[in-house]
Amino acid sequence: MKTSDIIKTLETLAPESNAESFDNVGLLAGSSEGEITGILITLDCLEEVVEEAIEKNCNLIITFHPIIFSGLKSLTGKNYVEKTVIKAIKNNIAIYAIHTNLDIAKEGVNYEICNRLGIKNTHPLIPGTQCIKKLQTYVPVRDFPKVQQALFNAGAGEIGNYKNCSFWVEGKGSFLPTEGTHPFIGEINKREAADEVMLGVIFEDFKQVEILKALKSSHPYEEIAYEIYTLDNENQDIGMGRIGELEEEISEEEFLSKLKRSLPTDCIRHTSLRNKPVKKIAVLGGSGSFAIKNAISAGADIFVTADIKYHEFFQAEGKILLADIGHYESEQFTKDLLHRYLSGCLKGLDIHISKINTNPVYYYL
Repeated sequence: MKTSDIIKTLETLAPESNAESFDNVGLLAGSSEGEITGILITLDCLEEVVEEAIEKNCNLIITFHPIIFSGLKSLTGKNYVEKTVIKAIKNNIAIYAIHTNLDIAKEGVNYEICNRLGIKNTHPLIPGTQCIKKLQTYVPVRDFPKVQQALFNAGAGEIGNYKNCSFWVEGKGSFLPTEGTHPFIGEINKREAADEVMLGVIFEDFKQVEILKALKSSHPYEEIAYEIYTLDNENQDIGMGRIGELEEEISEEEFLSKLKRSLPTDCIRHTSLRNKPVKKIAVLGGSGSFAIKNAISAGADIFVTADIKYHEFFQAEGKILLADIGHYESEQFTKDLLHRYLSGCLKGLDIHISKINTNPVYYYL
């Protein structure tokens, strides 16, 4: 199995194209054609992690946080980033980063947090936008079932938990084949009118290449008429953070205690207690203070995230309880998520979770 095979598997979970524009995901070092001896999964790729990969005979490290985030202008070993990359290259170890694309995935980082906290019926706190497209094409009536099914097989027509969704209308299509054409229907230099179906399907933007490939391989026409639009619809599956409900409401103190146990942390920074029961919970792993207003607007009783600054705590304004559990602590189970997913997809391959705690923050208790 090659690195490229692992990447295809990860792309099914969290397509690279879904990452934020500022991010740097994908294969950061190594060849995509390398034969895999083992995989090591980590939250951060540091020198110690590369050494662990060497010990475990793993030549692919899958890291959540990209070790190369901004551009490298040299590789001289002058800082921890360059030292890590040099060690990986010297030992023929590839590094693959899966970051904000896993943050927003339907079963990604925030889905994992919700599972750990027993939060049910979740959906994105900030749904993705500009990531749903619509394909409209025109197909001869007799070839319509074949083309429609090919598009479905490529992933078109999926809305939430519904699949094979489409809309079609029968009508007439006109065309005039000119010299040099090889028309499927009609004669050269004679205008034709054919019985056709106008077929429309929506799809997530990262599927476009495969969907167009399916359209072109299944459609009988030499020249295929089709249109693709980017929609303003919110994506019901992916987006930043998630929000849902506990099965039963509990007190704020009970929830904070549950939070401390379920996502083990030595410290929870929070706003003043409102002395109200909590049931509706919003979560956003990593630095999520930008979503405080979204959590309030969504009616959340508590917003669990990390890296909230002093002045940002004031944004709660008594409308919500903010709980900052720490950056590492909010994302620590991402390793388990990836291990569980890859182990279910890839049989017979050694897949390890790094045992190194890469959290750079300590608490004096």
